[in-house]
Amino acid sequence: MPGLRGKALVAYLVVCVFWGSTYLAIRVGVGVLPPFLFAGIRFLVAGALLLAVVLALGDRLPRRLVDWRTQAIVGVLLLAGGNAFVVWAEQYTPSGIASIFVVTVALWMAFFDAVIPGGTGDLNWRVVAGLALGFVGTALLVGASPAEIVHADLRGPIALTAASASWSLGSVYGKRHRTETSPYVGAALQMIAGGGAVIVLGTALGEWSRWHLGPKGAGAIAYLVVFGSIFGYSAYTYALRHASPTIVGTYAYVNPVIAVLLGWLILAEPVTARTFLAMALIVGAVVWIQFSHKIGRSGGPPDRRAEPVRQEASEHA
Repeated sequence: MPGLRGKALVAYLVVCVFWGSTYLAIRVGVGVLPPFLFAGIRFLVAGALLLAVVLALGDRLPRRLVDWRTQAIVGVLLLAGGNAFVVWAEQYTPSGIASIFVVTVALWMAFFDAVIPGGTGDLNWRVVAGLALGFVGTALLVGASPAEIVHADLRGPIALTAASASWSLGSVYGKRHRTETSPYVGAALQMIAGGGAVIVLGTALGEWSRWHLGPKGAGAIAYLVVFGSIFGYSAYTYALRHASPTIVGTYAYVNPVIAVLLGWLILAEPVTARTFLAMALIVGAVVWIQFSHKIGRSGGPPDRRAEPVRQEASEHA
């Protein structure tokens, strides 16, 4: 089913909360560590830890070569092409403006979900209206004007746009190529593949000469390994298997809301009437997109392409 319900809804909320809290940790980490090694080591460590735990609990590695290939491709697209370049871009782009570009994950996700055959995505006017509403709400939330976005250092925006597209393509690719792997083994293998690719890139760029791990860097890595990767990424892979990529992609709208609320609660950052208006628009956009899929399904004959293939109980997102 494309909609969010039950465990998939819980996983989606975990993604929204945990990933909404990682912006600060990434900002701290990239300030003291070279970006690609910072991102790559984070994912490699998280993937190795998660894999060791789930194998010890009785899970198993993929038996088919095609499943290994799918997990590697998804890991590289999501984590090497997606997340690692977000980390790199934060060297040149203010966090508020960066969040605008990261929000385009929802737009790219809806686009790829609609144009790549085999899914339930339907880029109808209701979904487009919801995506536009969420984008406006996020722009209002961070207070970035069109002039600020246009005149930002182009290295950041270009990297963020490419990263959002890569992340979305990887998400839809994983959705279209189902595996017999459990969600946790799948997430671990993706993190190992993506993290390894980013470490190779950082090594090729000579980043080891700037690698000096101090308390700030170690703290940032530890937080991102546990909350951003092990909990957050595992929840994302689960939600993606059990819901439409268009709906799951709306986490990108919710993350800035979580970041603002945490800043208000923990750091006493100011929250104004504009903030609450923006958050209302964002939440409204997510709900609108969710119901748009239900309306689309009830308004026409069932799409036989969307009927899920019966898989074992360990099916993952």
